[in-house]
Amino acid sequence: MKKKVLVAGFSTRHVARSAYNAGYEVFAVDNFCDNDLIEITKLCTSFEEIAEIPGIVDKLNEKENFDIIVSTSGAEDIITKKDICGTDPKIASFFLNKKNIQNFFESNNIPVPKIAEDGQYPVIIKPCCGAGGWKNKKAENISDENEWTKLWPGEPYIRQVPVEGIPCSVSCIADGSNARAVSFNEQFIRGGTGEKSYGFSGAVTPFNHPLEDEIIKTAETAAALSGCKGSVGIDFIAGDNKFWAIEINPRFQATMDIVELSYGINIFSAHVDACKGILPPVYEKKTEHYTARKVIFADRDITVKEDLGKLYQDIADIPQTGTSIEEGSAFLSVYGKGSTRESALESLDKTIRNIVRYISRW
Repeated sequence: MKKKVLVAGFSTRHVARSAYNAGYEVFAVDNFCDNDLIEITKLCTSFEEIAEIPGIVDKLNEKENFDIIVSTSGAEDIITKKDICGTDPKIASFFLNKKNIQNFFESNNIPVPKIAEDGQYPVIIKPCCGAGGWKNKKAENISDENEWTKLWPGEPYIRQVPVEGIPCSVSCIADGSNARAVSFNEQFIRGGTGEKSYGFSGAVTPFNHPLEDEIIKTAETAAALSGCKGSVGIDFIAGDNKFWAIEINPRFQATMDIVELSYGINIFSAHVDACKGILPPVYEKKTEHYTARKVIFADRDITVKEDLGKLYQDIADIPQTGTSIEEGSAFLSVYGKGSTRESALESLDKTIRNIVRYISRW
């Protein structure tokens, strides 16, 4: 009989897919319950507010008696009657605050962008709480900063000195005191202006960079010192001859599926093993191929009129027919594969063009 897993969080498809591929019977508590999540789960339960998740989890567990419960983004620090398989909620809560992350990096001599002095510009404004880079803003002067504080009144934030380089991340597996890297990934930032300009919009793995070995070593050190268990990601900015740690993510990362596709591993299994004290082998750079993922954002208000999953193979997070999506909101995940970074991105762009042409009729 298959073991039963419950995956709970704001968006769970990538974790649920990994658990499904690992041979589990999967249940999900998810904000979207997209078509491709429904297809692989025995039950997908939606919610309106994050605060509802613990109660839903406990109610489902009373009925199903899950072998494993894991959490994803938005639910990293939830407390339920049955222990979560992963990072302790108190530790996760600590690393959900960017001021705490800043202090953690500084106290452990891990390179991190400096906190700007009062009156110093330009600065990168980051809300203390929040994920995915949303609400981050580059303030060139006090007027820009005042504009941000008016938009988000009362929101605590930090002011970092800007650094130049390529956004990237290291996916690690940790057991609470040791950690192993499993991939090195280049990240895509949404760009443009406004509150979403620094938002995560995709990634490609593997990432080739002259400082790779140093960044990998630093990520493993940070993950080990953090006390996190299971899947944990460390975000960086990689410059030409210097790098900076940006965040610790005490959860499964959005790069999870492309890491699995490129490196031929199962992150969910590695996560569960790490919570038992079993770490994966030492990181190797060898991959099966390059894999890219990009998030498609709606360029207008859209109502989904057909099941895209029946038409395209290289997409995920497929909304149900009839779903209304507001302009600027995430719509789909699109993938590309290739023997090189360039060919993977070409494959990605081809699929995006096909998708855009198709939904333009709606």
